[in-house]
Amino acid sequence: MCGIAGWVGQHKVEAALEQVQKATSSLAHRGPQQERIWQNELGNAVFGHRRLCIIDLSDAAAQPMHLNDRFTIVYNGEVYNYVEVRNELTKLGHSFHSHSDTEVVLTAYAQWGTDCLQRFDGMFAFTIWDEQEQTVFAARDRFGEKPFFFHFDDETLRFASELKAL
Repeated sequence: MCGIAGWVGQHKVEAALEQVQKATSSLAHRGPQQERIWQNELGNAVFGHRRLCIIDLSDAAAQPMHLNDRFTIVYNGEVYNYVEVRNELTKLGHSFHSHSDTEVVLTAYAQWGTDCLQRFDGMFAFTIWDEQEQTVFAARDRFGEKPFFFHFDDETLRFASELKAL
């Protein structure tokens, strides 16, 4: 179990970083081993993560995780077939720096876009920021095993693993 939280908007909001820090602090019980916050250069995307290390205990699997200076993910859950998906992505020319399913989810999104969801078997909730396109993609598993709460008001998206974090 990990905790994720974030804020994405059309414009920079000074309070967003502080809001995400408070949100991730309220999720400390979901990920007592590590807390990290990331904000993009424009300040219109802020992600927070509370980590409970299970699959890959190394710092290479820390989140928010980045790929190619373009994609950033915060993720909670487990993709049970991540080894098979990783092998498929490796055959397509991708390389990996960790042994985490998080990196597989992020790379699968970079390869297949939203169609990556069709390849995952597991329980998960995640949000991916695309810095190049300035877009956000959020998803959770088909049965909603991993919680994902959000609020959208035409200008900003706020999300978290628990309602109290919003």
